[in-house]
Amino acid sequence: MAEPDAVLELRGVTKKFPTHVAVDDVSFRVPRGELFALLGPSGCGKTTTLRMVAGFEQPTSGEIWLNGRRIEHLRPYQRNVTTVFQSYALFPHLTVQSNVEFGLRRHSIRETAGRVRKVLELVQLTGKESRYPAQLSGGEKQRVALARALVLEPDLLLLDEPLSALDPRLRKQVRAELKQLQKRIGITFLFVTHDQEEALSLSDQIAVVNRGRLEQVGTPREIYLKPRTRFVAGFLGAVNWINGVGVRPELTRATKDPPQPDLKWARGVVERTTFLGNVVQLEARLESGETAVAELPPGAEFRPGDRIHVCWNAADELPLVEDR
Repeated sequence: MAEPDAVLELRGVTKKFPTHVAVDDVSFRVPRGELFALLGPSGCGKTTTLRMVAGFEQPTSGEIWLNGRRIEHLRPYQRNVTTVFQSYALFPHLTVQSNVEFGLRRHSIRETAGRVRKVLELVQLTGKESRYPAQLSGGEKQRVALARALVLEPDLLLLDEPLSALDPRLRKQVRAELKQLQKRIGITFLFVTHDQEEALSLSDQIAVVNRGRLEQVGTPREIYLKPRTRFVAGFLGAVNWINGVGVRPELTRATKDPPQPDLKWARGVVERTTFLGNVVQLEARLESGETAVAELPPGAEFRPGDRIHVCWNAADELPLVEDR
């Protein structure tokens, strides 16, 4: 059986299509009450994994457990799991109230009014019950889709790229609202995203997926500061690879003078600098032929052609434990 503190557990799940293996022997656990992200590039298998949990795809092999019960053989409506799709899939001819009620009616649940009122209060849509989707902002549509899923009181809420349809400024606002909402209601969220910042800022844990395989599972801090592979290191943010050693640009410095003896360094020539307001981004070509980027204080002054030392603390090197 699945461990009791895990709402969801995948054990050796594989999904094969005629042309390729979409998910390859994936195992992970989603603790109760957490916001858990599946992060990876397009085509890596994360959405296929989500669809298998939801019941829209069947695994070729492996087991899926929900609250201590195997569910991979069950139909979607037999699992206490709801999904918020990337498109939100709202009915344009129905009001906010009717969209949220829709799932309850399909499940023949009575006493819908109180549950709908409560969930609309939760997502801060009280007073907009009679509006139609065309009369709502992108953030409001997203909250209606969430309300429609939450009103069913699922054991697990699945979200497929839930913020990708929003513009960048609204995405940050809704991201904060989503995290607060999840903590307030306590329902376990499993969401798919290709956006590294989104995963880092929202998640309690992240599973990084690449070419159908699970590369690493950990907290955002663990994944970013202690990546296990070069892929994880590079996908979570920019990395300077200097003689095989990885250093984040924000931990890389540049100086025209000889560096302090306790620092590691490499000689290079400045190729370009970019002023970004809070930092100056310096790009240098090293003697080894590699490129390194350093993020420097706003007052730093370097020009293309300057000979410099790119330096860093040994303690800031990424401690990769394996490579693929």
